[in-house]
Amino acid sequence: MPELPEVETVRRGLVPAMEGVRIARADVRREGLRWPFPPQLAERLTGARVLRLRRRSKYILGDLDTGETVLLHLGMSGRIIVSGLGTPQMPGQFHHAHPAPARHDHVVLDMESGARVTLNDARRFGALDLLATESAESHPLLVALGPEPLGNGFHAHHLRRLFRARSAPVKALLMDQRIVAGLGNIYVCEALFRAGIHPARPAGRISAARLERLAAAVRDVLVEAIEAGGSSLRDYRQADGELGYFQHAFRVYDRAGLPCVTPGCTGTVRRIVQSGRSSHYCPRCQR
Repeated sequence: MPELPEVETVRRGLVPAMEGVRIARADVRREGLRWPFPPQLAERLTGARVLRLRRRSKYILGDLDTGETVLLHLGMSGRIIVSGLGTPQMPGQFHHAHPAPARHDHVVLDMESGARVTLNDARRFGALDLLATESAESHPLLVALGPEPLGNGFHAHHLRRLFRARSAPVKALLMDQRIVAGLGNIYVCEALFRAGIHPARPAGRISAARLERLAAAVRDVLVEAIEAGGSSLRDYRQADGELGYFQHAFRVYDRAGLPCVTPGCTGTVRRIVQSGRSSHYCPRCQR
């Protein structure tokens, strides 16, 4: 499932095609994905101007001039495809060549500029909702989320407060969306490696100094992943169809049995299973 860097990369890819542009026509080709679509979705989207595209955790939010907000979650295999958008060397110009409709194109937005935005989801585990902008943060999918890891609300003190006296493994708590929003398996493994913390270590037994390193590592790995366009595993692609490249910079994730990349370390990356998910770590570097 796409994590924060992949969702942020998609959001950035949608901005040139959608932000400030009116939806000339919305074509909704099924009744829903993981959940039913809201009533009269096509009619409510058609004619609306997209004021702003933002991200909360792993969700993309599009604020409309109608006072409503589109909430999108890509799920396991969801993809956003942008066509008809001119090259960066030709700002503001578009061509009108769009790919033929595909079997799993479920929602198609033809923008007033000539661009087309298509939601394609083969497994239909994604979600799309339309809600009042003024109450968007109280949506059931958003209301309990913790702070954004790249925002001012995420820091070592926040982790120390929520980890205090907790015996649960630190990895499990970092993946708890109520503690920090948007983190998933890949980037938690990578951040714990950079901070030198074993994924099974009880969260309440991590020193303040190591939590400082952990908070910094979370930020660093996310920033680097966003700059690389995310990690392409299985179905993920950017909005322009390009693959992400951060998977080539993995230091532990999916590297079980390979030597640790830390200079001078003689350890071998190991894999354990925690809560049904693979955790990768170096037993020499991470304690």
